[in-house]
Amino acid sequence: MEMDLAHRIAAHPKYKELKSKRSSFGWILTWLMMFAYYGFIGLIAFDKAFLAQKLGAGVITLGIPIGFGVIVFTVLITGIYVRRANSEF
Repeated sequence: MEMDLAHRIAAHPKYKELKSKRSSFGWILTWLMMFAYYGFIGLIAFDKAFLAQKLGAGVITLGIPIGFGVIVFTVLITGIYVRRANSEF
């Protein structure tokens, strides 16, 4: 009986639409995260001079806030996904 119910749910058009929306939203966020992370790694690999620029008279370089920004971006898009998953999915 439970398998029949599961098959009926899986065949329902609204379920398929919801599954498609969730999947495409997840892939969009995945690509955004990959762009941010690999963009930062690419800067480290190919433009060290850019990241080594000092900010002001201190010892902080431009790479530190950009790296921190990647971490904040990760937390932000995770929060966006969780909020949408809890409200829509």
